[in-house]
Parts: sequence; C-alpha cells; structure tokens
Amino acid sequence: MKSKIIFDKFIYLLIIANVLAMILESHVSIRNVYGFYFNFFETVSIYIFSFEYLYRIRLAYLDNQLKGVSKYVFSTFGLIDLISILPFFLNQFVKVDGRFLRILRLFRLTRIFKLGRDSSSLKLFVQALRGVKNELKFTLFLSSLAILFSASAIYYLEHEAQPEKFSSITESIWWATVSLATVGYGDVYPITPGGKIFASFISLIGIGIVAIPTGIISASFVEEIYTLRREKK
Repeated sequence: MKSKIIFDKFIYLLIIANVLAMILESHVSIRNVYGFYFNFFETVSIYIFSFEYLYRIRLAYLDNQLKGVSKYVFSTFGLIDLISILPFFLNQFVKVDGRFLRILRLFRLTRIFKLGRDSSSLKLFVQALRGVKNELKFTLFLSSLAILFSASAIYYLEHEAQPEKFSSITESIWWATVSLATVGYGDVYPITPGGKIFASFISLIGIGIVAIPTGIISASFVEEIYTLRREKK
C-alpha cells in the first residue's frame, strides 16, 4: 500500500514536469538549445506512463478480472491514460502528416487530468455530470438546432449583401456559433437591416442557451454536495 502511494506521488510529479517541459519547449530559443533533452525526457516519460497504464490494468484484473479491466479501460481516467500515450506510439508505427502530429502532441496536456485521479471534488463533479447527462444531451441538441436555424436564417438574410462572408449555410455556422455563445468576435457580422434585427434577437436567445446547461450543472453539483454532507452526518 505504501509503495502504491509512493508510485502515485512519483507519477504526479512526472505529470507536472511534463506540463512544464511542454510549456518550455514552445519557446524556440529554449527548444533549439535543449531540444534533444526534451525529446529524451518525453520518450522516458511515455514508457513510464505506458508501464503505469499496464500496471493499472493488472490491478483492475486482480480486483475483478475482465470486468475490472473493462471498467478501468473505458472509465474517464482510463481513457485519459490511453490518450496521453497513444500519439507517441501512433507516430512510431504510422506515418502521419507533420501538422497532424503537432496537433496530436497537444494530447500530452491530458496528463494533467491524471492529477485528479484521487480528488474527491473531481469525483463529485463527475458524479454530478452523470446525474444530469440526459438533460445535458437535450440542451446540446437544442443548441445544435439553434445554431443550424441561425446559420440558415442569416445566410438567406446576408448572402446577397455579403456573398464572400456568408457564402453558404456551412460558412454561416461560425457566425451563428459565436453569436449564440455571446462571444461575438466581430470578424463576421450582418450589415442589412433584417440581418441586424435577427442578430439582436439571436444574441438575446444565446444568453438563455448558455445559461441553461450552466444552471443544470450548478444545481446538480450543489445537490451532490448537500447529499454528501447529509450522509456524513
């Protein structure tokens, strides 16, 4: 038991070191000088994380045999453990485009989520999400429907005035998404009277669409905290 605690602490420190290395490696001046050491550290870390992944599979098997293995592999942290090492091995055995590989390297950042493996607060939050998954699925469907409707409407309202910016409904999805999310980058915006009126209406609707899932998650999280405290009493 003590050895497991020591091993977990070592993994946590290694995760933090990996995140720091990723940040430092993004600086060209540092990468040009210490690039070899970054690559060596990444390779060693991958093998350690791979060993950890197999080690946790073994523990899951000893706990509940194949059912335990399946439960771990398809669990949230099991998937995070796999995603954090998969890009490295994918690059070793499959020839991939360099740009795609650079994107895959971002998955190294998922290792930081492993720090929350034993966090009771994170587990409570995950439990709260599971409790309202059906409601969140509905809000996702509602949001997708609202985006599609908004993109279609703004396309017909603005296409003639701005054919290069609203060339299709697909292109208009970007405007609909940022407008409903109340971000509004300002790179694409309506200029016709009908488009402006519709955009004002959509911006107000967007406040409600963003607030609905936020309220659902907050209420579920508070309920889980209340239930936990009541059980402790």
